[in-house]
Amino acid sequence: MRIVIAEDSTILRQGLAELLTFRGHDVVAAVKDADALRAAVEDHTPDVSIVDIRMPPTHTDEGLRAAIALRRELPGCAILLFSQYVETKYAAQLLADRAGGVGYLLKDRVAEVSDFLDALRRVSDGETVLDPEVVSQLFSATRRTDALGGLTPREREVLGLMAEGRSNSAIATKLFLSPGSVEKYVTSIFGKLGLSPSDGDNRRVLAVLRYLDS
Repeated sequence: MRIVIAEDSTILRQGLAELLTFRGHDVVAAVKDADALRAAVEDHTPDVSIVDIRMPPTHTDEGLRAAIALRRELPGCAILLFSQYVETKYAAQLLADRAGGVGYLLKDRVAEVSDFLDALRRVSDGETVLDPEVVSQLFSATRRTDALGGLTPREREVLGLMAEGRSNSAIATKLFLSPGSVEKYVTSIFGKLGLSPSDGDNRRVLAVLRYLDS
């Protein structure tokens, strides 16, 4: 396979390159940031790219966003995300096209070199390969998002102001609503989130936690 590696850790980048070369593959480029990744894929058209998620300059999600852009610009571009972290926000976008040729493995959970090479080959062949922990967290994130999916735009706005610590009176002033209208929105939010009245729980706090979790 012709392979591009995008990894900001010099030791890991060189280690992967040497391992893959030793196993008979052609590492056509090994780069350390997202911009260089995009240039390398466009120049070399590899069979598959191994991409870390957190790379310079902010070390947050540059690699993942570059992978999404490459898949959009170069349909069929095979990508194997290889990271210590599960990033649910953009990972769902990467998988949404259902075109295959994408994988997501966690560095700490790859026990055998043979497993990694098998996953890389399968992604290159157009399959989708996901670590079970990635699947679990993506599923949990989807369920949290779905829980808020039933809220109207106005209810989401009210819940957002609740998350800022605003009282019903302050929310009414901010949104030019009557206190009674705000109370109805809050009650509706509790109902849609399945938060029944309870002596032991503060529904307002629980609703805000659901909002922040989403």
